[in-house]
Amino acid sequence: FALLQRLAGLRRPVLLKRGPGATVAEWLLAAEYLLAGGNDQVVLCERGIRTFETSTRNTLDLSAVALAKAWTHLPVIVDPSHAAGRPELILPLSLAAAAAGADGILVEMHPHPEDALCDGAQALRPEGLRDLVARLGPVVEAVGRTLWKPSQAARKAAAR
Repeated sequence: FALLQRLAGLRRPVLLKRGPGATVAEWLLAAEYLLAGGNDQVVLCERGIRTFETSTRNTLDLSAVALAKAWTHLPVIVDPSHAAGRPELILPLSLAAAAAGADGILVEMHPHPEDALCDGAQALRPEGLRDLVARLGPVVEAVGRTLWKPSQAARKAAAR
């Protein structure tokens, strides 16, 4: 608990990823520890749990997303890159996460995944990310939400 205690006292944003062996209750209790210590800048991240499955790195637990949304006021994001460990699964898992109510998606992206220093095997290429964003819109709208889009000024700044 020393790390959680330190993070609670920093009053800085914390991305609290669920450990592969943690129950939903343990994950949420860790978040509660941060909140009780005075840090209200907590974002929950589901990134898969350990199961007997061997064809993926972890198993994305979308029921944890739905439970965290029902049981807390905290934003919940999903990391399908680390959950699957396979880039071809990022799109379908992201769409499923959006349908389950996730507030955001965290994905690995690299223009040349084969040259990445880490996580290249689970990274999307830029065109894959563009496709993901395009395909997320209808799913997000179907569940009554909207997809965030950067302002014109932000797009111009990013293009520089």
